[in-house]
Formats: sequence, structure tokens, C-alpha cells
Amino acid sequence: MKKLASICAGLFLILSTAAFAAEDHAAEALSHAKAAVEHGKAGHPPVLVEHAKLALEHTLAGSLVAHGKAKNHLDAAAQSLQDAIDQGGLDQTAPATKSAEEAVEHIKASSK
Repeated sequence: MKKLASICAGLFLILSTAAFAAEDHAAEALSHAKAAVEHGKAGHPPVLVEHAKLALEHTLAGSLVAHGKAKNHLDAAAQSLQDAIDQGGLDQTAPATKSAEEAVEHIKASSK
């Protein structure tokens, strides 16, 4: 019986750690996505791309451990960030900024 309790406690610890990891990555992704939006509005596409890439890394890392609606929103955010990177690389600042804004909304929704 003690072994079963130990196994259950271990599984709970692992699962709760994964949830915290997803939240940490989402927080970092949100910070960088917001910075991408700010630089897009300021007309700095190279800096937008830099922050969008960092946000994408954290979004993908969070998506690996997320489940359900949170995962769906993080996956959508990743697609929006990739769009922002592609558009920003072509100096299409307005569409890149819009894509980064969409990513911000999805990342926020993943934390609810």
C-alpha cells in the first residue's frame, strides 16, 4: 500500500511540475510577444522578428506540456508567431504586428 501511495505522489509531483513549466513558458512567450507588438508598432521589423522568435520558442516549449484548450491556444499562437516572423522578415510591418497581436491573445487565452 505504501508503494502505491509513493507512486501516486510521484506521478502527482511530475504532473504538477509540467503544469508549472507550461505556465512559465507561457509567461515568457507573452512577454516576448508583447515586445514584438511594441516594436512592430514602432516600425522596427527586425526587432519584432527577434522577439517573435523568442516567443515562438517558449510557446512551443509550453505546448509540449500543455493539454486541452491551453494546448490549442498555444498551437494557434505558434502559428501566428511564425506568420509574424515570416512577414517581418519581408519588412511587412503591419501584417507582422497584427499576427503578433493575435499571438498575444492566444497566449493570454491559454492561461485562463
